[in-house]
Order: sequence, then structure tokens, then C-alpha cells
Amino acid sequence: MNFNKITDRKNTFAIKFDLAADRNKPLDAIPLWVADMDFPTAPCILKALKKASLHGIFGYSRPDNRYYEAVKKWFLKRHNFELQKEWIVNTPGVVFAIAAAIRAFTKEGDGVLIQKPVYYPFFNTIRELNRRVVNSPLILKDGRYRMNFTDFEKKITDENVKLFILCSPHNPGGRVWEKEELLKINEICIRHDVLVVSDEIHSDITFGDNKHTVYASLSEQASLNSIICTSPSKTFNLAGLQFSNIIIKNPKLRSKIRQEISCAGYDEPNLMGIVAATSAYSEGEKWFEKAKTYIQENIEFTQKYISEHNNKIKVIKLEGTYLLWLDFNAFNLTDAEIDNRILNVAKVWLDGGSMFGSEGEKFQRINCATPRRLLKKALEQICNAFLND
Repeated sequence: MNFNKITDRKNTFAIKFDLAADRNKPLDAIPLWVADMDFPTAPCILKALKKASLHGIFGYSRPDNRYYEAVKKWFLKRHNFELQKEWIVNTPGVVFAIAAAIRAFTKEGDGVLIQKPVYYPFFNTIRELNRRVVNSPLILKDGRYRMNFTDFEKKITDENVKLFILCSPHNPGGRVWEKEELLKINEICIRHDVLVVSDEIHSDITFGDNKHTVYASLSEQASLNSIICTSPSKTFNLAGLQFSNIIIKNPKLRSKIRQEISCAGYDEPNLMGIVAATSAYSEGEKWFEKAKTYIQENIEFTQKYISEHNNKIKVIKLEGTYLLWLDFNAFNLTDAEIDNRILNVAKVWLDGGSMFGSEGEKFQRINCATPRRLLKKALEQICNAFLND
């Protein structure tokens, strides 16, 4: 578990490293954009995958009780959330599940509510499915994002909203929503019969006193009016194995989601995804705790480095996820100029904030789940690129 070791990811089909030429990015830019880790996953998972690989048969597969028991124990221990085997539906990913929910519970033209700046596949998927994107923007105050509950409820009533996609913890804003905030959201959604789809893919990655609350744990009403989207992919760096745990207590909602998944032509999950998830949830906690500690140290390092070398760049305080949100509003530059400066002068490839909505203009998202030497080099190049402004 040497997180300082730099693993060469080039020519491994890695989106983060191998798409530079296709996307007209400098080949020498340090890629810290896509939300996966630059660390090998837990040794226990590698051992389980090796054993499955050596078996040599990769036929149609289904999870068994080993997987379900591991998931149940993980959520009970980590989140004090008790779930049942029959509540779990497997999909290739969280965005796949969100799309299935939009198809199942809304019709073309219906409003689907989000809170920008937010993970961009939310609004891309809504548009591609011919639903209307309804935005209740988050408010950035004193370096921390907050929900505008008055606007949230008004948008629901004015725009005929049928479904709300919650990002919890929030990406890219780094908020871990407090239980009181979620209770207020639940109260509004119940009052107006709005289904909540909660993307909780980063739920394990919280720092300090910030504690993630599983939305379905708020109340019986909340559990019956929500679809909870989780996965081992962020926690254990397993995104490429395409395996997610979608938790749906309400049998009617679960039945409709299963029908949509079937209509999409998806049936048996990826064998390696099952193997990895089972090992991760049953044996991977020690690795995860060490990885999270290293990431937290990276975050603290980033905050300190930027404050000492270019304090005009503001770092939004991170409560959860490994994705820091950097504020470049202090510079007299346009959003496009900031993008260009980072990519072509600093030679670092980040996610430009405007892709998360206009509310993200003049921000950049940086992935801190990388060896510190690589992170330090990227930060040095970014800070130097903006020194004369």
C-alpha cells in the first residue's frame, strides 16, 4: 500500500491518460481531471480478481449471498444504515441507474431538478432523454455551498418537477450535506410528490467531523420515496469494472427500475465487478482507510501549497469526495482564458468549472487522489502560471 508510488497508466486504455490526443490536449499535460484514483486497488481485491482470472471461465454470472452480506455489513458499519438483500439492484454504473429512473418515473417534457454547479452527466442525461433541466442553484457563501430551499420549492411548483437528482456528497462543491438539510429537502419533496434519486457514490469519502447521511435513513417516508445510487467504484477505485449497488426499498419503484433496466438490454452483471465488489466490502476496509488518510493529507497539502505560493487562488473547503474545487475569480481573466492558462501554460489537465454549469465559471476541479509528487508538480505549475496576474 505505497500510495507515493507513481504507476504508469499510459497505454492501459485509461481515459484520464490516453485521450489527450483525441481531445486535442497537450500530451505532456498532467491529467488530474477524471474522478478515478491513480493508485492500484486493494491487494485483497487484486488477489480475488487474479483467482477469478486463473479460473479461466468468464460466463454469465450473478451475485450470491457473499456479496449481499458484505454490502449489508459495510453500510451498517460505515453508515449505520440497515438494508435488506432484496432492496439491491445492480447496474453497470450510477449514471446508468439515474437514466433508468428518469425514463421510469418521468415522461418527455417533465421537469427534472438539479442543483448546479453539479456533476455534468446529470443535466446531459436529462436533456438526452428529452426532459427539461430545472436548476435550483446552490449558494456559495463564506466559501461553503448551501441549498436555497425557497428557490428549490418554487422551482418544483413552477416547473412541474417530477424528480430530483441529489448529489450527496456534492460533486464538485465538496459538501457533505447535514441531516437537517436533507430533512428539509425530504419535507419539500414529499409535500409535492417529487421522487428523490440520490447519487451517493462518494458517500464513504468524508473528512473530519463530516458524516454522510444515507438519504433513505432519514425516515420511513424518505426510504419509500428515494432511489439510492451507490458503488464501490470511488471508494476502491473500481470504476472500470462497471458494477453498482442501487438501493430501492419501495417494491413498486424497484419493479419499475428493473423493467427499465431490462428494456435497456442489461441483465447479468460483469463477473469481475461482482468479484471485486464482494472482496472490497468484505476485506477492503483497511486499504480504504489508508487510502483516505493519504488523500486527506493530499488535500491539506494542496490547501497549504496554494496559500503559500499563490493565495489569489481560493480553495473551497472540502468536506467529502477527493475532488477539490478551485476558485480563480480573483484574476482578471475570462473563463476561457483560465482554461487556456491551466492547460497550455501550466500544462495541467483539469475539469473546467463551466462544464458543471454556468455557476462553475472561473472555477476548476482537481483530483487529489494521486501520488503527492505528481500533485506537487501540478500545483507548482498552476501557481507559477498565474503569478503575474
